[in-house]
Amino acid sequence: TGAMTSATLKAPHCMRVAEVLQFYGVTQEKGLTAAQVNAQRALHGQNALLEQDEKSLLALIAEQFEDSLVRILLASAVVSFLLAIFDDAAAKEGVTAYVEPFIILAILVLNAMVGIWQESKAQKALDALKKLAPDRTFALRDSTWRTIDAVDLVPGDIIELKVGDKIPADARIVQLKTTTLRIEQSQLTGESQSVAKDADPLDMATFKDCVIQEKHNLLFASTTVSNGACLAVVVATGMSTEMGIIQAAVVEASAEETQTPLQEKLDEFGKWLAKMIGLICLLVWVINAKHFFDPVHGSALKGCIYYFKIAVALAVAAIPE
Repeated sequence: TGAMTSATLKAPHCMRVAEVLQFYGVTQEKGLTAAQVNAQRALHGQNALLEQDEKSLLALIAEQFEDSLVRILLASAVVSFLLAIFDDAAAKEGVTAYVEPFIILAILVLNAMVGIWQESKAQKALDALKKLAPDRTFALRDSTWRTIDAVDLVPGDIIELKVGDKIPADARIVQLKTTTLRIEQSQLTGESQSVAKDADPLDMATFKDCVIQEKHNLLFASTTVSNGACLAVVVATGMSTEMGIIQAAVVEASAEETQTPLQEKLDEFGKWLAKMIGLICLLVWVINAKHFFDPVHGSALKGCIYYFKIAVALAVAAIPE
């Protein structure tokens, strides 16, 4: 057939319809053969966005306690609980002795909840992209029009689209079946109104690397036909589509977790402050070591615990809100 199924088509918007069809070795009367479909699927895979491994809830929670200041608060809460349980003076206070550790834990829980919510925003963005993709589409194969699963589409497939259809893959318009064709692609380009499409090729020298909005003969995955009908040939599927490129960018941004200069400064300040708090609390405790044996405490152990509680309180008070 002369099909170039081992290559990826570049700049289909600058090629005539006949050239695009010839590239895939397909005609708009017969569509791809079963052998061509298998060859294309082996090369390009399924027409689906990649599934990303979601972080478990435990992993998300653990990430919220990686900050030095948060760890100091957590340690302070644990120590306060232990003192409330085993210290005789705290035992006399009753429930009041547990107020401070409960407040600290409540703050840590709220902080973790906010952090988990922020972490989940990227995953929600990916899920939203997947919901835009249609489940079924109308394609021509072996001279027969049939409804197939959208994930089974391959580059070179001839598809028919009409009003209300979600476009299952990036495709080059082959023929308009109505006087006009308009596509709602605001979710991809941000355009407030539907845009007119046609089958005319663009000039290669001028428009080879043009922006999406100028590619008036291409249909993009997950956009919707708002008016008219047409035949089109699929030129990109899965992660090779414009929507796939967006997902890849979202995943990359999420993986890099690039911090702003302000966030970097705050992290540096947090690490420095954590060291200073630890040092000051240790000094306060050591300086008061001579008072461990004061008769007012009853014993050296109780004196040690008393000043240790002061050091813990100082650590909590030093943490910025």
